[in-house]
Amino acid sequence: MSREPETRRMPDPAPGPLPPAGQAVYAISVAAELAGVGIQTLRLYEQHGLVSPARSAGGTRRYSRADLARLARVSALASQGINLAGIARILELEDANAALRETNNALATHRSHRPNSH
Repeated sequence: MSREPETRRMPDPAPGPLPPAGQAVYAISVAAELAGVGIQTLRLYEQHGLVSPARSAGGTRRYSRADLARLARVSALASQGINLAGIARILELEDANAALRETNNALATHRSHRPNSH
């Protein structure tokens, strides 16, 4: 009488803290599911420069929470009927505005910490 060895399922790990927004941890299949789009759609978005996932040493795409947030923005724009070229331009302008805001904030902080020269 042959008996198969008993296998025990390991308990799921307790949920830990979320990885930093920029840490690329999600495989393309998980990112597609979380973003609510297909894997081929993610590849198409990458081809059009709408998202740039990190790559593992083996070349596997790895998406971060920041990438997922960007994908949500792309999906929202696409649902409004904007084509991929239009989405790319909108994202480019939004990124430029964010960079300018950061520069302005840094300049304001610098000005507030310097002594009056009057």
